[in-house]
Amino acid sequence: MKYKDLVYIVLLTFTSFLTWAIDGVGPDQVTKSGMVTIEWDNPEDYTDVKAVGGKQGAYEIRVFKALTDNLAKVAQQTLKPGLTLELIVTDLDLAGDVQSTFGATPNDIRVVKPVYPPRITFSYSVLEGDKVMMVGDEKLTDLNFMNGLKKPNEKSLSYENALLKSWLVTKVEPHLP
Repeated sequence: MKYKDLVYIVLLTFTSFLTWAIDGVGPDQVTKSGMVTIEWDNPEDYTDVKAVGGKQGAYEIRVFKALTDNLAKVAQQTLKPGLTLELIVTDLDLAGDVQSTFGATPNDIRVVKPVYPPRITFSYSVLEGDKVMMVGDEKLTDLNFMNGLKKPNEKSLSYENALLKSWLVTKVEPHLP
């Protein structure tokens, strides 16, 4: 094998690794923030976490981290100290629908209308140390999502964050000792 061929193979391997690293960390990803840990189970099978521009894997990582960080802020205010919240998300459908601009712009656009509500399916556990305080499965959706927020465009993922906050405050917190 020639030296040039070896260098080419090494560069090709490195480039493949770099692309994989930027696109994500495999089929399942785990994000952690404060007292919240979320495992994103097979995100490639999710209904809609489509990037409108840029790399799909990088977009997913940003979305997953943002949702985890926001849920952690709510959990810190809602759950008593010493509790942890663990979720395994099996499906996510962001509010809106990605539609092509047919070349009018370099990127597609996400159109948010009442017919495209946010949805998330997951199982969860609330733990105190190793002791399980609460477990369950959820399929959340909010068909009235566009009427619930006063300033929906103030922050990205505001509809999804509101959906998770409402679940934590109304379904989890009241049932904990």
